Amino acid sequence: MKFSISHQDKDTSARQGTLTTNHSDIQTPVFMPIGTQGAVKTIDPEVLAHLDTQIILGNTYHLYIRPGHELIHHAGGLHSFMNWDNSILTDSGGFQIFSLARLNKISDEGVEFQSHLDGSRHFFTPEISMDIQQHLGSDIIMAFDECPPAQADEKTVKFAVDRTTRWIKKCRAFLNENESLYDWNQILFPIVQGGIFPNLRKESACSLIPYADSGIAIGGLAVGEEKNAMFETIHLMDSLLPKDQPRYLMGVGRPTDLVKSVQNGIDMFDCVLPTRNARNGQLFTSKGIINIGNKIHKESFQKLDSDCGCYTCKHFSRSYLRHLFNIKEVLGLRLATIHNLTYYMTLMGTIRKNIKSESFSSWSNAYLSEMADHKGM
Repeated sequence: MKFSISHQDKDTSARQGTLTTNHSDIQTPVFMPIGTQGAVKTIDPEVLAHLDTQIILGNTYHLYIRPGHELIHHAGGLHSFMNWDNSILTDSGGFQIFSLARLNKISDEGVEFQSHLDGSRHFFTPEISMDIQQHLGSDIIMAFDECPPAQADEKTVKFAVDRTTRWIKKCRAFLNENESLYDWNQILFPIVQGGIFPNLRKESACSLIPYADSGIAIGGLAVGEEKNAMFETIHLMDSLLPKDQPRYLMGVGRPTDLVKSVQNGIDMFDCVLPTRNARNGQLFTSKGIINIGNKIHKESFQKLDSDCGCYTCKHFSRSYLRHLFNIKEVLGLRLATIHNLTYYMTLMGTIRKNIKSESFSSWSNAYLSEMADHKGM
């Protein structure tokens, strides 16, 4: 895998680059839609490609639980299984184990847990996470890490930082000893932890950077901490992480979060917001968020967003979308998701365009000022 930076903003840490995997060239900064279980909910791969989706995210925990990584391997890997030609990143499953599954026991060896589906018992180690991701065949695989809750005290977070460091060594050793199961490269991203404690973030970054030769992630944010603390941490990471590798901010976020994070040198994002919120009738527009279920839209025959050229905005009114949600028609979920993903992909394209034209600083400040009056953006 190769990462090259073609444009660097003069006034911020924003940069525009290209991340090359064996499956695609990814223009950064980039947003990755969530395809947790091998599908972006309600959207097929052809539509994703039409929306200029360059890379999607799958999840090791969920795909291990069902349909199983060995079945996916027999299908030719996750790309083949879901008919997706571009790049795939898989999360290690650690976050889901700590947040979804019933956690029984954690040790330096790994985590014993019960499935959130049927209560069956399972055991994940760093090596098992790597093995599952090798079977899935994703282009970018994430290290197995411990993600402490947002309100954890410094001592607890320190334990998580130390364990994450021990686990990255096991992840790397496993990959060094076991060749890829496919004819393409799989790249490991370490995940920096440390909560909102600057000393622990520095310690984690220094410990993990030696294992980051193609990219590095920032984990443990957007889990309930104050927004100011989150951005202070992101700003700190900008000064600590390698400049010549892509930086991936996990689980963030809202449109203004993306813009602010790009200002601080972030290259890659994922978040459930555009797709999950779409299925709940919350739509991102150039004038703020529209809650399509509100009565005010009952007889509104205008498009969702006059500045949007997506399929939904071209063909359907707010009134019709509200009707679809009221009758619980799945088409409404699909049309809303198409719109929200279009908003996010267009936003990322605009970010890249302004970095290239050396106007990102002024554009981003204007965007953030405009969106400051719109709650939830």
